[in-house]
Amino acid sequence: MSFLVHMHSGLRWIALILLVAAIVNAGLNMKSGNYLKKDKMLNLFAMVTMHVQLLIGGILYFISGKVTFNEGWMKSPFFRFFGMEHVLGMVIAIVIITIGRKKAEKATNVVIKHRTIVVWYLIGLIIVFASIPWPFRTNLGVTSWF
Repeated sequence: MSFLVHMHSGLRWIALILLVAAIVNAGLNMKSGNYLKKDKMLNLFAMVTMHVQLLIGGILYFISGKVTFNEGWMKSPFFRFFGMEHVLGMVIAIVIITIGRKKAEKATNVVIKHRTIVVWYLIGLIIVFASIPWPFRTNLGVTSWF
């Protein structure tokens, strides 16, 4: 289980970098008039990485001791965060990112393709940032950035 936790935590950085790269790339190329294969692949890799994170997180959800539904679990910031807030936030973010990518691929105008990625991926990224158990959130007991 420790391996999965470290993989999930480490892959977070790749997912964040890919999301930021996709947003910046789309923002910079919005007026270029081009939507190249590299743009499409960057958007795809960002989305797929988030889906892999969901898969690993889903496994951890069922085998980790951080998720319990005993009496009073909603009163504990730790158990409430990992049992509900983290999962719900991440699933919502992944759905938003997936919808954004699909809408961008269906758009016929290049500017709209890039703008769609910027808007939807940025909304997803904000939700992801809010849902990550950062070490400075002391009530969650997370002490490491990795």
